[in-house]
Amino acid sequence: MERPIRNSAKALIIRDGKLAAVKLQDSDGIWYILPGGGQESEELLPEAVCREAAEELGLRVEAKELAFVIEGRHGEAFHRVDLVFLCEYLGGIDNAVLHGDTNQIGMDWLDIATLNTAPLYPSKLRRPIMNLYEGKPHRVYLGNEEAGDPEVTE
Repeated sequence: MERPIRNSAKALIIRDGKLAAVKLQDSDGIWYILPGGGQESEELLPEAVCREAAEELGLRVEAKELAFVIEGRHGEAFHRVDLVFLCEYLGGIDNAVLHGDTNQIGMDWLDIATLNTAPLYPSKLRRPIMNLYEGKPHRVYLGNEEAGDPEVTE
């Protein structure tokens, strides 16, 4: 089946040892994702990251460097390529009008020290984010993670 490819710009916002994450709830419970979404036509990836952080979390950020690439080849109507940018936190946006994801119930700051066991998805991001924060070597291209893959918690 021919499926379109969709670039998704994601924000990796770290502040005081914590990671900003979109909080979601469904019938399986509470879980988290990085803020971000589809790149629009004529929009550069760093612009998309800043727009998505503002829309989903009400945060002002500056996109810095590309930190990770992870794909979702199945499970959605498109082949998703997530481009995760390390961002500098600049502050909150007063009176922000949020445009949340489906099932979004808020946001949280997740402790990076225990991120490997937090319900952050794709789970392949957990340890690489911890390693990046700790200044340890890490891979940039993390490959494909599909729904139903075993969680990465090491």
